[in-house]
Amino acid sequence: MKNWKQKLTSRKFWVAVVGFVVPLLIAFGVAESVATEVASIIMAGASVVAYIIGEGLVDASNAGSGGTDTEE
Repeated sequence: MKNWKQKLTSRKFWVAVVGFVVPLLIAFGVAESVATEVASIIMAGASVVAYIIGEGLVDASNAGSGGTDTEE
């Protein structure tokens, strides 16, 4: 499971996803502006996913070590 967490938080992975999806959209005749919007949505979603997973890992690490979260 840890491997998927690393992949989902990897910018390289998300760029690869966009690099795969956008040319497919263009090949199937989707307008370039729509392909650009899809790429933007994927990257925005990737940022949210990476943040959520990253924060979850930090919280799990703090809970496991008995540490406290000093961020306010």
